[in-house]
Amino acid sequence: MNLAGQAEDHASELLVLNFNQDYTSLAAGTKKGYKLYSFNSVEKLEQIYDNESSDIYLVERLFASSLVAVVSITNPRKLTVCHFKKGTEICNYSYTNSIIGIKLNRQRLVVCLEGSLFIHNIRDMMVLHIIRDTPYNPHGLCALSISNDNSFMAYPGSTQVGEVQIFDTINLRAVTMIAAHDNPLAALSFNSQATKLATASEKGTVIRVFSIPEGQKLFEFRRGVKRCVNIFSLAFSLDSMYLSASSNTETVHIFKLEIPKERPVEETQGWMGYLGQALKTSANYLPAQVTDMLNQGRSFATARLPNYGFKNVCAITPVQKVLRLVVASLDGYLYIYNIDPNEGGECMLLRQHRLDGKDIEGLESPLGLEQDKPLTQQISASLTYAYSVKQTDATPQGTPPPSVTSALEANIIQANERKLFGQLCHV
Repeated sequence: MNLAGQAEDHASELLVLNFNQDYTSLAAGTKKGYKLYSFNSVEKLEQIYDNESSDIYLVERLFASSLVAVVSITNPRKLTVCHFKKGTEICNYSYTNSIIGIKLNRQRLVVCLEGSLFIHNIRDMMVLHIIRDTPYNPHGLCALSISNDNSFMAYPGSTQVGEVQIFDTINLRAVTMIAAHDNPLAALSFNSQATKLATASEKGTVIRVFSIPEGQKLFEFRRGVKRCVNIFSLAFSLDSMYLSASSNTETVHIFKLEIPKERPVEETQGWMGYLGQALKTSANYLPAQVTDMLNQGRSFATARLPNYGFKNVCAITPVQKVLRLVVASLDGYLYIYNIDPNEGGECMLLRQHRLDGKDIEGLESPLGLEQDKPLTQQISASLTYAYSVKQTDATPQGTPPPSVTSALEANIIQANERKLFGQLCHV
């Protein structure tokens, strides 16, 4: 029996993966129905419900309640709202075209079609408003905030550029339009208070954060420079301090949403101080694209996926009262990473769980990791948190002592600073 084949078979059955609104539960739509999981523990992925029915390609759970909205491939124009604990259907609603996306909060249910948006009152499923003739939206891109005070919805306003339309689903009125990117939109996500909106375009190199409802740009992060990628998922932490971004590459990026503190005057001395002043002085003479790139933030932390290229969703959420990065992938696995909130850096993969709940011993995982086993050694509780979340590599033979290495690095950095400073002075 081959475990790799089993994982591929199971992964091929998965159609969609989706976290609930507060990232405490995971829903998986499959060719045989849908499943709901709870990950209150790093060590165990608990399956709390398994529905064996038709092929489900859209599934949304309302927070930790029993309400679930599903759409099947068999009947793509029909939305079914269920009470999964009772195993009963609450209601259903049919539309003129196939349903591409569904979003829920405690007050509204939004159904996204390729060219229109239906806003329902979640209490009685009455249609309150229809936004017709929206730009062609084949991927059902739409975001609905979870705030009770600000129930905003964001959706693409153009197929040519990254224009975002913000709509108030309580007062049923348009709020603002944000010119977010030069390229069409690929991902949208509100923070839990609905005061911030994260956006990414189809190019995937820059991620921006805007204030809501004003639409002012607050942060701009550069995910990468060398290549364009498909951004699959954007997710704020519940305290809005962090923003995670996953894509079709092996790296999941975590950005920290903080305004850099201005350094005191005495800290700006030396080559770094001169370099900073040169950058400020020459910013007016550099091309706008270069100036923007210099002002863009970089990722605070990163995580490596053992298997990439599969569509996935990410979240930053407390698990056992410690902040973790959680990634669910259509390769059939849920990955849980540690995050160092002080130093960031490389996130350590703590555990991976198969989404079929099976744990077969004596066989190798297709990802080269043990099935449902912790991926770290036991570390003494007396060690620091920063040490516990970082893997230490043995120093290879022939490596210079740390003091010599530091001196060499300092000389190289100083030489590079002089060279760059000279170039900037001649711009």
